[in-house]
Amino acid sequence: MKHSLKITLILLGMFLISQFIGLFVVSVYSPVTKQIDLGNGTLVNQTSHNLPLGLEPPQDTSPKTNIISIVIAFFFAIIIMLILMNFKAELILRFWFFIVIIIALILTLNAGLTGFTKYALVLSTIIAIPLAYLKVFQRDIYLHNFTELLIYPGIAAIFVSMLNIWTTVLLLILISIYDIYAVWHAKFMQKMAKYQINQVKVFSGFFVPYLLPKDKLALEKARKANIKNKKIKVSVAILGGGDVIFPIILAGVVLNVFGFLSASIISIGATLALSILFYYSEKGKFYPAMPFISAGCLIALGIVYLIN
Repeated sequence: MKHSLKITLILLGMFLISQFIGLFVVSVYSPVTKQIDLGNGTLVNQTSHNLPLGLEPPQDTSPKTNIISIVIAFFFAIIIMLILMNFKAELILRFWFFIVIIIALILTLNAGLTGFTKYALVLSTIIAIPLAYLKVFQRDIYLHNFTELLIYPGIAAIFVSMLNIWTTVLLLILISIYDIYAVWHAKFMQKMAKYQINQVKVFSGFFVPYLLPKDKLALEKARKANIKNKKIKVSVAILGGGDVIFPIILAGVVLNVFGFLSASIISIGATLALSILFYYSEKGKFYPAMPFISAGCLIALGIVYLIN
């Protein structure tokens, strides 16, 4: 295995945990259809996901319309990110991350607290704001990765409410093509990741630092020589947030159609595909993870349709 087994297992573990947290969050916000009396004996079906903060999807839009909106919004967000990077607007980007993180944390925490108290939304907000502040403005690797586990399920729940299985499959294909172009051709994903880590000080993804053998040796020599304040280069293994969110979305829509077992197959398929990528990847190189994860998801989806 090209990467350290420990680092690989940590990343895979966080990925898989986030997938199942995502399934739980989506299950809480699963659609409920009720008949609404409009008067004069007119009844209409109204579907609600009980999403807080006014994030309920519009009633009069279809998954086909929604995916167009999502793709357009995604590319606009990338363009805005690149523009802000060009103008070195780190403070604006931090505030952007801060707001998104608060919303995502509230959604996940609210899902976890809903069954215990009627004040779930208030408590979720009280917990989410300081967590987001510490994450964005007080860097801590453990807090960063812990909150990442909660952020992606919350974001995914919004998209699950807007899509169905086949529009999600289309989304995975489009994102995979974009990932290949952004990493291997345009190579601006590497620049965005480095800029987030070094300048903005906030990275949207799992982040595991480690020392290369030569750096460990240098550190050990410095300790034996009692040399203080010696600078040692620390490498990082990263997994982007999008690589975590998109399989949760597919698993979530499968959950709403086929149930937990079928959704779990999607999550496991995505994890196995990611493990294959880690096995063949090399340290110091960037790889587009979404094509591999999407392939695993689609194979798993085929299995789901075979058993249902």
